Amino acid sequence: MTETHNQSPPRWVDFHCHVDLYEDHAAVIAECDRERVATLAVTTTPKAWPRNRELAAKSARVRIALGLHPQLVAERENELPIFERYLADARYVGEVGLDAGPRFYRSFPAQERVFERVLRACAEQGGKILTVHSIRTASKVLNHIERALPQDRGRVVLHWFTGTAAEASRAVALGCYFSINGEMLRSPKHRNLVGSLPLDRLVTETDGPFVERDGRPLRPRDVRHTVGELAIVRNLSPEATEGAILQNLKRLVSM
Repeated sequence: MTETHNQSPPRWVDFHCHVDLYEDHAAVIAECDRERVATLAVTTTPKAWPRNRELAAKSARVRIALGLHPQLVAERENELPIFERYLADARYVGEVGLDAGPRFYRSFPAQERVFERVLRACAEQGGKILTVHSIRTASKVLNHIERALPQDRGRVVLHWFTGTAAEASRAVALGCYFSINGEMLRSPKHRNLVGSLPLDRLVTETDGPFVERDGRPLRPRDVRHTVGELAIVRNLSPEATEGAILQNLKRLVSM
């Protein structure tokens, strides 16, 4: 996701985007290359990974993550062996994690089974970078990470983190990064939380196409607006914020 020989460096970072859910997904990939947006395209089921990988095979900026979304575990837990089969070829993993929202709480025991196996498989292979969902489950997510994924065996980026300050501090101690989107920064509570996180653990995301602005789904290139908002929260210039995020990405992917 970072600079390679004879390639200009990225300017922006979208570390969590559902590229395959846009109607014009090929155009989105082309935009990422043209606009220099280092983009992590997450998948929601293991079966989606090969096709996504094929679509982005020639992209300089888009990388594909192998996922099994917690909201789909009730129907897709049986795809876990497929996930494990593909994992050796996947540097990035996501979207994975836990969701204790009302619609998905009934599947929570299955979600925990899946997440634990995902973490242990990643730890066994080593070198994976995970983007992790933690709605209403930050403490439980961190328990699983602490138990199953040592810091020297992989790295976690907490996607759209909305836990408490104490949970954020614990995540930092466990080596986690945080991906920040514009919707998070609409909430005073979450702005305060983001303002308290270590600057060197932050990257940006859109979570497009699920997040919208002015009635249209965000695209990876729109992450520049989040950089501007984040700069205000951190009392930095947009240029300094942009540079910090790029350095964080570089450190993250070269672990």
